[in-house]
Amino acid sequence: MRAGWTIRFLTALAALISASQLFAGDAVAPPAEIAPLSTDRVVDNLVRRNQERAQALLHSEATREYRVVYRGFPSDRVAEMTVEATYNRPSSKQFTIVSQSGSKLIANRVFKKLLDSEKEAAQSAVSAKTQLNRDNYNFAFVRYEPSNTGGHYILRVDPKVRSKYVYRGLVWVDGADFAVTRIEAEPAENPSFWTKKSQIRQEYAKVQGFWLPLKNESVSYIRLGGRATLTIEYTDYRVQAVQPSAAPSTQAAIQ
Repeated sequence: MRAGWTIRFLTALAALISASQLFAGDAVAPPAEIAPLSTDRVVDNLVRRNQERAQALLHSEATREYRVVYRGFPSDRVAEMTVEATYNRPSSKQFTIVSQSGSKLIANRVFKKLLDSEKEAAQSAVSAKTQLNRDNYNFAFVRYEPSNTGGHYILRVDPKVRSKYVYRGLVWVDGADFAVTRIEAEPAENPSFWTKKSQIRQEYAKVQGFWLPLKNESVSYIRLGGRATLTIEYTDYRVQAVQPSAAPSTQAAIQ
């Protein structure tokens, strides 16, 4: 039982993390709007540009550093894993484990389930139900943060149907690229009976003209008094996009 709740809530969090990663930015940003746009226009632009970006990406590779730290009953556990991740359009993800250390329970059972869940979430049938659009989410304006590069729109998102792949919380949308640059959310469904609360924070960075996942931190508070933290750091991106003559004006990457 002690191992079971660990696997269940980390697997669910991984599925949610995977489903939140379809966001990227333009190689060249358009001029910033002088005045903030309406919420409907922001969402329209976000959905349209995400679709363009998904079509523009052919292939991507990255190095990921996974780390799980659990503090609490019955004992503390730590595990780490380095993975080479490869994506090929339209929905193929492959993972090569480079190294792993620490708790054998987490390394052999939890980490592998994390990767399996991400592969599942990438499949077209699942992805269609988790994409950030009006079919799957309700959007509400929270505030606008101006800047000389287009500013950020902060929107509250709530899923229309609950599942382990969707979340509710806040998203930061770049006002020039109309890409999600930050997420602060919680699972729409509790990942496990053993979990009281889970918090997810994901950050993106623009690398060589592309907005890509930079870091994810997921913290879960356990009913027995413990706390588990899952972090994923993304480095060494290599991307291949459709050539400008054959692709939409927006070039971007998915990871």
